[in-house]
Amino acid sequence: MNQPMPVNPPQLRSYLVEASKMSWQPTQFEGIEMKILYSDDEGRSTILFKMAPGAVVPLHEHTALEQTFMLEGSLEDAEGACCAGDFVWRPGGNIHVAHAPNGATFLAIFNRPNRFFDGTKFFTAAGKVADPLQPEQGAIATGSGASTHT
Repeated sequence: MNQPMPVNPPQLRSYLVEASKMSWQPTQFEGIEMKILYSDDEGRSTILFKMAPGAVVPLHEHTALEQTFMLEGSLEDAEGACCAGDFVWRPGGNIHVAHAPNGATFLAIFNRPNRFFDGTKFFTAAGKVADPLQPEQGAIATGSGASTHT
């Protein structure tokens, strides 16, 4: 199949984030590390989390839809456990405390930042917001079948 290859302008190119090459960053919560894969000015974000055994995400509200896919371990709250290979989503307004009794690694997609009841800022509020036009370390702008590190 010989079709012309489209060429997107820079603002419409794909961004490959090489999460495997990114360092885990500490969060405000003991035993929880993260890799921010995507974040924008609208409050949307995609974050890879790693929780040590016994780590806890304190009481918080999901201010909009949140989706989580469990890669390893389990994330538990009063409503049940989400285990490796499972997917859970929570509607805006959902309030809970989440913990990882045996540790966990998961991908979370947020449509808006969570609100922590103790006043702690959301994970992306600490100056870690990635500009999609200026890829962070580990991000690659792709186009025309070639990849270049930035």
